[in-house]
Amino acid sequence: MARSSGLVSGDDGWRIPDWLWQRLAPLIPPPPVHPLGCCRPRVPDRVVMNAILMVLRTGMQWNALDATGICNSKTAHRRFQEWRAAGVFHEIWRQGLLEYDEQVGIDWSFMAADGAMTKAPLGGPKTGPNPTDRAKKGPSARSSPRRPVSPSGSRTTARIATTTSC
Repeated sequence: MARSSGLVSGDDGWRIPDWLWQRLAPLIPPPPVHPLGCCRPRVPDRVVMNAILMVLRTGMQWNALDATGICNSKTAHRRFQEWRAAGVFHEIWRQGLLEYDEQVGIDWSFMAADGAMTKAPLGGPKTGPNPTDRAKKGPSARSSPRRPVSPSGSRTTARIATTTSC
């Protein structure tokens, strides 16, 4: 039963087409069994997948799904977490890459590897803790205590008026 309230009332062109859903449906794991054996009817997986993909495509917040009327935001987020843990989205990505490679071909000769910033193995004692304080040997003149200086450069301080009680 479709919800009539909300911003999205029909097919807006962003729904999963039938041919794609036939390929995605087998990747979705069966629902977990309720410990008491009873529960409310589960929202159809296709409706939830449409809601999840809307969040991922638009960058909207999960709670904004409630205004669209597609699916409850908590249901969509919970199912997203279940499917992420089961590797559904990873498998969708993998199968998409395999099909693209079969149809168009992926040029594996041009690849970039991700790296990590680590300490230089031959950095030695000259390398400081971070780039901003390399070669500093102690407290700088800025951080050392000094007497207050007036704007004119005079180091004298004005007398402070005091009162004595009688």
